[in-house]
Amino acid sequence: MKQFLFTALLWLAFFNTANSQQLKSPNEKFVMTFSLQNDGTPSYSLNYKGKAVVKPSKLGLELKNDEKSLLNDFAVIDTKTSTFDENWKPVWGEVESIRNHYNELAVTLNQNGTDRQIIIRFRLFDDGLGFRYEFPSQKNLTYFVIKEERTQFAMTGDHTAFWIPGDYDTQEYDYTTSKLTEIRGLSEKAKTANVSQTSFSTTGVQTSLMLKTADGLYINLHEAALINYSCMHLNLDDKNMVFESWLTPDAKGDKGYIQAPSHSPWRTIIVSADAREILASKMTLNLNDPSKIEDTSWIKPVKYVGVWWEMITGKSSWAYTDEFPSVQLGVTDFAKAKPNGKHGANNTNVKKYIDFAAKNGFDAVLVEGWNEGWEDWFGHSKDYVFDFLTPYPDFDVKGLHEYAKSKGIKMIMHHETSGSVRNYERHLDKAYQFMKDNGYDAVKSGYVGSIIENGGNHYNQFMNNHYQYAIEKAADYKIMVNAHEAVRPTGICRTYPNLIGNEAARGTEYQSFGGSKPNHVTVLPFTRLVGGPMDYTPGIFEMDLSKMNPDNHSHVNSTLANQLALYVTMYSPLQMAADLPENYDRFADAFQFIKDVAVDWTDSKYLEAEPGQYVTVARKAKVTSNWFIGNVNGETPRTSAIKFDFLEKGKTYVATIYADAKDAHYKTNPQAYTIRKMNVTNKSKLEQLSAPGGGYAISIVETKK
Repeated sequence: MKQFLFTALLWLAFFNTANSQQLKSPNEKFVMTFSLQNDGTPSYSLNYKGKAVVKPSKLGLELKNDEKSLLNDFAVIDTKTSTFDENWKPVWGEVESIRNHYNELAVTLNQNGTDRQIIIRFRLFDDGLGFRYEFPSQKNLTYFVIKEERTQFAMTGDHTAFWIPGDYDTQEYDYTTSKLTEIRGLSEKAKTANVSQTSFSTTGVQTSLMLKTADGLYINLHEAALINYSCMHLNLDDKNMVFESWLTPDAKGDKGYIQAPSHSPWRTIIVSADAREILASKMTLNLNDPSKIEDTSWIKPVKYVGVWWEMITGKSSWAYTDEFPSVQLGVTDFAKAKPNGKHGANNTNVKKYIDFAAKNGFDAVLVEGWNEGWEDWFGHSKDYVFDFLTPYPDFDVKGLHEYAKSKGIKMIMHHETSGSVRNYERHLDKAYQFMKDNGYDAVKSGYVGSIIENGGNHYNQFMNNHYQYAIEKAADYKIMVNAHEAVRPTGICRTYPNLIGNEAARGTEYQSFGGSKPNHVTVLPFTRLVGGPMDYTPGIFEMDLSKMNPDNHSHVNSTLANQLALYVTMYSPLQMAADLPENYDRFADAFQFIKDVAVDWTDSKYLEAEPGQYVTVARKAKVTSNWFIGNVNGETPRTSAIKFDFLEKGKTYVATIYADAKDAHYKTNPQAYTIRKMNVTNKSKLEQLSAPGGGYAISIVETKK
């Protein structure tokens, strides 16, 4: 690794005037200006290629029960500048090596009358800006409570936004595309039912927020390194086009308990005139600390199947019996209960999935509903809801572990908390040790429903600290974590790469709960995936869910070819083939792509991209050096045009193309697909039809001489 640190003033990157300080990006395309307004209010602005991206915007924090908040009356007492350049290797990722190159400006401010100091640190990269508040150790600012953070992002116009409503408890919404001025009128319609949801404003939206200006500039607003702080939403002043930070409160309405020395998360602004560069940006990861796990050899990408979709569709159940309206762990005797005949996590069914995984080259099997308590797990603010140790009578933990081991298959544990966080933390050591004793190296955790301990929300400081505690505790046991219903990721997977997946968005399960918009997967890479990989659970081949459950009339709004492409476009080191084995057997030729596709990469090329319309990605596998391409399309049929110039010169490859048939359509003909082969070189080109809600997937293998 090469690393350079300069503290000397670099005249090309840093400019000081009487009233402001300017910072340039390494490639000089960005200029950030910091200044104090007449009343001592800190502000910043950001330009890209000479055009304003963020107009002068205020910075500061409003404090609770404090005579003078950290908002104004500041004076600059020091500035420090530096530049940094390194290349680091992720444990897993889209690329083998990541460059972390930025120029930095740290402004120390002293507040008149209170003699309090804060530092605002700016890092300007070639793809955007990150900045945060720092609270150094000092006698006049040690403990304080944040009433609200007042960070502004002043937009230059009525941009097009790809947004979901601001909510303290869920991100599981379809995206709405509209002008900023239209958010208020569309806010209520944009909300769909969820078992836990708490909105706060008709102009509130969530990050990562994707924007596009009228002149074709792409802007992404998010945060990085969300540690010991409350999750940031954005609230829009739709008269002046100014977003302001809006933190998630606790039950008392407080938004952060701070002890100096400490700092806030980074506020991030990624900008480009090319949508592909937004997808390729690694700025969020670069604003997180390097891995704190020294030995990462046990952290490995996973391709898995599982006992899950059959419960989501209603074909099977998590519960073992229908006899118990109330369950008390350690008291209720399941050995005497009559099985309901629908319990999915039974030995015979699980062995079927293990056999399927072994036969088709998968790594692991997830099983949900294995442990006692699912008859009475939700909606009653129940504290002792699961013990994470005791299986139902028809689930033989040790026997299934040995059976899976004999087939070369790992088992993935499932820990649903039902929002009972105190109960989970009380059992966490025993639960993780139980996993290790029985050969489980990864856990899918869940936080369905309202948080019951403190009456708080899913994304406040208390809960964010819990999610972090679970990740760090898991690292002690060498366990990988895939957290569902947790806070949206902010690049922490760099620091703790055992966080191999999150849900934190509207995933495939909603295709069984009424369906998602067909362009949903063309927006997620620009929004949710900016912070880290998603366990989206793709690979559904049967779109008519009534065929699995006559009472479920939902339709999966995707073509089969689109489902294949998701394994490439929705980057994750954790990829599930979510459908039932029998549905894959029906389409064995298409299933071959899922069997072949990699989950870890040495290189990624974003070939085409437009938020809400289409995404085309090529990735090079880490182990085999094969290439894979995925294209997902929105509602309008389109001919994708790509070049294969990323292939090695002088070599010939065989490309297997899994594509929509000419008459394919996500609603009327989703299973219409074609498979063909063609020889390609780095000079080859391809034009390929993508149907409404469709796409294509390509595997590329070098020909043997």
